[in-house]
Amino acid sequence: MSTFPTLAVYGASGHTGRFVVQEAQRRGLAVVAVGRDAARLAAAAPGAVAWREARLDEPERLAAAFAGCAMVIHTAGPFMDTAEPVARAALQAGCHCIDVTAEQPSALATLAHLDGPARAAGRVVMPAAGFYGGLADLLATALVRAGSPVDEITVATALDHWWPTEGTRLTGARNTAPRQVVEQGRLVALGTVADAPEWSFGAPLGHQSMVALPFSEVVTLHHHLPVRRIRSLINRRALEDVRGPDTPPPTAVDAVGRSAQRFEMVVQVRQAGEVREARARGQDIYAVTAPLVVEAAVRLLAADPGPAGAQVLGQAVDARAMLQALHCRQALDVALDVLR
Repeated sequence: MSTFPTLAVYGASGHTGRFVVQEAQRRGLAVVAVGRDAARLAAAAPGAVAWREARLDEPERLAAAFAGCAMVIHTAGPFMDTAEPVARAALQAGCHCIDVTAEQPSALATLAHLDGPARAAGRVVMPAAGFYGGLADLLATALVRAGSPVDEITVATALDHWWPTEGTRLTGARNTAPRQVVEQGRLVALGTVADAPEWSFGAPLGHQSMVALPFSEVVTLHHHLPVRRIRSLINRRALEDVRGPDTPPPTAVDAVGRSAQRFEMVVQVRQAGEVREARARGQDIYAVTAPLVVEAAVRLLAADPGPAGAQVLGQAVDARAMLQALHCRQALDVALDVLR
């Protein structure tokens, strides 16, 4: 029996939520599965996992579902609709809360609206700690040297395929807000999605045609690093996949439930006349979110009581140490120069 504080996973019957429950169990952590549909929860939750039903429009019941837990990991989008009610219920129950949004408006709203309530509760509310948002934040934070402003951060991501989940499609339809980048140290609208130079990735991805398409990593990086310019790119093939109406959902190819998708994320930091680079490679962007958020939860709870408020991943943890842990656990293949 684990003596570590219990984690609640909201959206536990969804695609990413199931990976998070599985990862928590793999690490021997106590976990409660929470969601909006009792039948789906009962079907999704393994026998050893307790489950509790609560809808977003039932704040008291939602808080009660989180009672007795120390941390809520929120995986159910669209986060523009779900992030705030889940986080407020988590705070009411005395829990920290981490979400995995890729949506810039949701991450911005969490940082703006929930810092005060989180500080008052003595807890951390953290948006965008998954593949989008969190991973780039860790890689960039590990590269940045304290003491001088950063000229530019570039995040370049390539997927050999992007098989979208139902949640990804719902979020794409819901999130029509203009995407933002950072210029002259300020968030500004991206404008028309534009082609970018080709980018060279490792095998099997190789040279890729890129498109400027920022996700929540622009918000997380801007929140805590002194950066003059941030741009975020994705390969054109992945964008065509996720926008294609006939692209199928992910199909499991291994015992863990991962798809065959391969990804690579490259982060370049230009600072004080130097260019430093980090790379992370792995399998299945939805599945890799699970070790990211569970590791973040473990580190936040190990430091409890610690700083409170709305924070992002690179701000709240030791980025190099967390990347080293993920690398050693074989959740990610991280370029070793980041880990020195």
